[in-house]
Amino acid sequence: MSGIGTPLDFAGVRPDNGSMNDRGEEGRRVSRWRLAALAGGDFAFNLYWQSVMLYLLFYYTDAIGIGVETAAAIYLAASVWDGLVSFSVGALVDRQGGARHYRWALIGGAVPLGMAFALAYAPPPGVGDARLAFVLGGHLLFRAAYALVNIPYLAMSARISLDSRDRSFVAGLRMLAGTAAAVLVAIGTVPIGGALMGVDGGPRVFLGAALLFASIGSVILIGVGASFRDELIGTAKPPPPSIRVSLGAVARNGAFLTLVVAMMAMIVATTVLGKSVLYYFKYRLHDVAAGQLALASMMAVSVVAVPAWMALARMIGAVRLWFVAVGCCVAGVLLFSLVDLQRAGAMQAFLIGMQAATVGLHFAFWSLLPDTIDHGERVSGIRVEGTVFGLAALLQRVAIGLATVLLGLVLGQAGYVANVAQTPETLAAMRGLVVLVPLGCFLLSGLAMAFSPLRSSPARGGGGPKA
Repeated sequence: MSGIGTPLDFAGVRPDNGSMNDRGEEGRRVSRWRLAALAGGDFAFNLYWQSVMLYLLFYYTDAIGIGVETAAAIYLAASVWDGLVSFSVGALVDRQGGARHYRWALIGGAVPLGMAFALAYAPPPGVGDARLAFVLGGHLLFRAAYALVNIPYLAMSARISLDSRDRSFVAGLRMLAGTAAAVLVAIGTVPIGGALMGVDGGPRVFLGAALLFASIGSVILIGVGASFRDELIGTAKPPPPSIRVSLGAVARNGAFLTLVVAMMAMIVATTVLGKSVLYYFKYRLHDVAAGQLALASMMAVSVVAVPAWMALARMIGAVRLWFVAVGCCVAGVLLFSLVDLQRAGAMQAFLIGMQAATVGLHFAFWSLLPDTIDHGERVSGIRVEGTVFGLAALLQRVAIGLATVLLGLVLGQAGYVANVAQTPETLAAMRGLVVLVPLGCFLLSGLAMAFSPLRSSPARGGGGPKA
């Protein structure tokens, strides 16, 4: 859905050359290779994240035979746990951290994170409740390890540069790196995992892929941690606020509040769409391979979509970009509601178009989130980076969990049974879910952003930053 620093006071900082940040101060531009080095960490994190988003629920239901409602409940519990750990780490970032802790969180946490990820895909031993406890425990352990490493990484994006243009550049590169990882996960999980483990199917396919992804991710994150440099070193640092004070500052930050409401609605919509893909292709279109290709194509289109959205954001600003992307998403869902796509190619085209549209929302969110930190400091006089990123992660995880439970409940109540032909009622429920939930949530997302204080910012909503 980031050293771990105390709140920062930028008074008296006079960077070296003349670009302006959102606070009206000059901001030194950071070299592109340093920005790219930080953004490369998203490749590693998305090997984990996209696997969990695209395959883990399907692994639970169709590879190891857990009921869809039970699997969704496990996913919700792990998502909420992830969010709580993320928020706790964010609060710790604001109170106890320093720049060196950012680096060591990645260097020291990379290998344990990879091991925990592989454990999440380990075929569970035993039967009954013991088996479910093993699955839940593995998922919870992975989510905790992910939060402990990811939140410090996310917080780096607010310290890599004072300049909003650099931060937007990092957001775009992060999405491109994440896209490359997502394509690898989507199209490579089954064939690569099967080749590594010497099997054609079953749980060991997913374990083989997880072991490979963990190895790659660990090496990358160690490199990112070793290369990071804090651009804000030497800035005056007031005493860290208490958690109560930090939360009070966030509560007065209207830019953050409207952004996270819009984000949660968007996340519910995109999660329902994304997690429905494999089920839709397997049971409605009877073509599992086409579903895997659809996932890969959805991720690949981001390579083109991200630069396009970046260019548009430079012209109209990230806030206006949000409304454009919402309009595209709503139009796509309405088209799907009117046309019953019964061929795999047509469904793939629809999903690729929806992915291209939702990429705009993800890019706008990651571009605007650091700016809400600046806005909150102007309002409250307190800069709380870790709390903002931690709370955003908590709410993102809650939204993902709720969307997954909604999917599980709808399919379960409609009579879904894994690996058998589904009834017409189940298929109708599956299609209705893909229409009604995303449509309502995309509209809610746009409504929330209509109240954002950032709409009045010339840098973010009225034309965008200029290079």
